[in-house]
Amino acid sequence: MPLELDKLDRRILAVLQKDVRRPAELIGAEVGLSASAIQRRIARLREDGVITAEVAVVDPKSVGRPLTMIVEVEVERERPELLASLKQWVTVEPMIQEAWYVTGAGDYVLIVLARDVEQFEALMQRMVVENANVRRYHTRVALGTIKRGTLVPVE
Repeated sequence: MPLELDKLDRRILAVLQKDVRRPAELIGAEVGLSASAIQRRIARLREDGVITAEVAVVDPKSVGRPLTMIVEVEVERERPELLASLKQWVTVEPMIQEAWYVTGAGDYVLIVLARDVEQFEALMQRMVVENANVRRYHTRVALGTIKRGTLVPVE
């Protein structure tokens, strides 16, 4: 069951998603609460798992990861232990930025950042060799980024 968030919590979340370093005093002035009330609410949102991380969003090209690949992975069998093994492999692989268990022709969709095609191909070869349950994969190369979202609608 989702946590009950009031209008003020949602306004605070909207501000923090755009600038997590914004001082509590400025957030308070914007939403009509004191800095200490803002700090208490933020602490509660962290404790309740609404705020899961406070991170810097890094441009992949700036750190030598210009290629974004969208990979659809199809598995042989839907046995729980085989799916868990693949999920664990995906979870610890740093090149895989996002992984979704999906409906449709494929079973998973992966978003992969790579330096070049060779690095990507090496990752895919490791995935197939280390996960015998992978039947096949289909890759799409992103030609450009139109939108990369990090803001969850909170209204």
